[in-house]
Formats: sequence, C-alpha cells, structure tokens
Amino acid sequence: MPDISIPGGESAPELRAYLATPPTGEGPWPAVVVVHEALGLNDDTRQQADRLAAAGYLAVAPDLFTAGGVLRCLRSTFGAMLRGEGAAFGDLEATRRWLVERPDSTGRVGVVGFCMGGGFALLAATRGFDAAAPNYGAVPDNAEEVLAGACPIVASYGKRDRMFRGAAAELSGVLTRLEVPHDVEEYPGAGHSFMNRHNLGPFSVLEKVAGFAYHQPSAEDAWARILRFFEQHLRAPAS
Repeated sequence: MPDISIPGGESAPELRAYLATPPTGEGPWPAVVVVHEALGLNDDTRQQADRLAAAGYLAVAPDLFTAGGVLRCLRSTFGAMLRGEGAAFGDLEATRRWLVERPDSTGRVGVVGFCMGGGFALLAATRGFDAAAPNYGAVPDNAEEVLAGACPIVASYGKRDRMFRGAAAELSGVLTRLEVPHDVEEYPGAGHSFMNRHNLGPFSVLEKVAGFAYHQPSAEDAWARILRFFEQHLRAPAS
C-alpha cells in the first residue's frame, strides 16, 4: 500500500499519509480515517489501516506530525487534542474531505484512533464523521457539552489502564444521557495500548512494566466490535 500526500492540511499544505484500499473490487467503499498515537505514523498504524482495508474499507492514516516530525510536533498536537482545537483538527478535516471527494468512496466516513489518536477520534465524533471508534482516548472534563450531537461511538478501554481509570463508565454514562448510539467496553485483562503492537526492541520490557502491553484477546474482541459497529453505521445508507 502506498504512502501518499493529502492536500489542504492546516499544519502543512501537503500531509503525509498512508492509504490502504480493499484488496478486491473497485468500490465505492465506505472510508475510515485512522489516527495514530503519540509514536506517530508507524508500522503499527499502517497495519491498523490494512486491517480495515481487508474488511472492505478505504482507510487512510494521516501523519499529524508532517510539519516537523515527532519531536517538534508532539507537544503542539497533543495540546490540540486536550484543548479540542488546533491545526491537527484541520488536518483531520482535510483528510475526511479528501475521502468524501474520492470516486471510490461512498461518502460515509468513520474515524478510529488509539491513545492520543483515541482522544482525537472521540472529539471528532461531532465534526462530520458518521461513526467514531476511540480506543483508550481521554474523556474531556466537559464531555456532556463537547459530545452533544455526536455520531455513533464504539469505544474500548483497559481496566488496568492507570491513566484512564473509570473512563469507560464515565463515557458510557455521558453518551447514554445524550442519547448517542454507543458501545463502550472495558476489558479486565488489558492495560493501556492493548490494541497496539509496538516494536521497541529492548525497551519492550519497560513498556510491559508500565502496563502498555498488547493484549491479544481484548484486542481481537475490540476489533470485532468495531467492525460490527462500522458495518451498521458506515455501510448502511444515511437515514
């Protein structure tokens, strides 16, 4: 699958991105924006996009660090996620719009994200997307205000995640009160980043000690839920 450029980004005129297309057929297909975690657009993010493509989605992962790489862009990008505004949201909108306008797209676009990307995916649920899948993403303090009018949301958290204790219950409660269709699950055996396979070499041991390890049973169940949810909300015609 090719690395591409997406025009019209806010942080950079041309966003680096990875495009994954379904292996069979010519479309049009529903589409998904894949938002990377703090490590940037790495092989793990590309594999997540490939998985969506294999399931029949046009998937693209924009590099939110295009303007200057991880070291220069992480702080400002993470800050944008926490504030709910900033150039990164303009980059996601440029990516969404690019997908909508493609002839091989049905025009229905979902968003999925992990960790930092999960926070973006949650906040993007009110910004033109048709379904959102935030995975271990931060729930904003004013979630009931921020998520009013959100698209359907399928979210996953690990019970052993020290950063987001109680986030699943909090988010589920907010979405219930807002009457947003949702599926929120907390996995007892999983910690943070349980859906990500990081290739950190000797630092992998430290990752496990910190509770950031991949947890296959939880990851596979989370993916099954995401794909069922996207099948319902992205493949079905708009009501």
